[in-house]
Amino acid sequence: MTWHTKSFDALTTRELYEILKGRADVFVVEQVCPYLDPDGLDYVSEHIFAEENGNIAAYCRITPKGTRFKEIGIGRLITTRKYRGTGLGREIMRRAVDYIVKDKKERTIRISAQAYLQKFYESLGFHIASDVYLEDGIPHYEMVISN
Repeated sequence: MTWHTKSFDALTTRELYEILKGRADVFVVEQVCPYLDPDGLDYVSEHIFAEENGNIAAYCRITPKGTRFKEIGIGRLITTRKYRGTGLGREIMRRAVDYIVKDKKERTIRISAQAYLQKFYESLGFHIASDVYLEDGIPHYEMVISN
């Protein structure tokens, strides 16, 4: 398993393809949620991912302050089907938070979390910061962590 943190421009075309494929597999196909995943934020985001033999195992992106939220954000978190139950979701979130705190020197991080994952994010230190709302037809909460 190899871990990467890259800007959009540093991604290879193969990495970008595999990331978009992984996100589509999870968000569009598995969750039966037709929406436009490439939302323009990928260009300004940093991309953290684990790959094995050229396949994406886990992925998330870090959105800059003032883009998705007023705070820096983490979004598009996935663990691909083959790697679920291995702890990679927890590991990639830990890596993303550590990167934001240590490298970006940001203390407050906001996410838009699917409501069914509330306990997972709370176990990582996030707390609910909004009422439940629908995003692409799926219940979500904004959640925040301050380090």
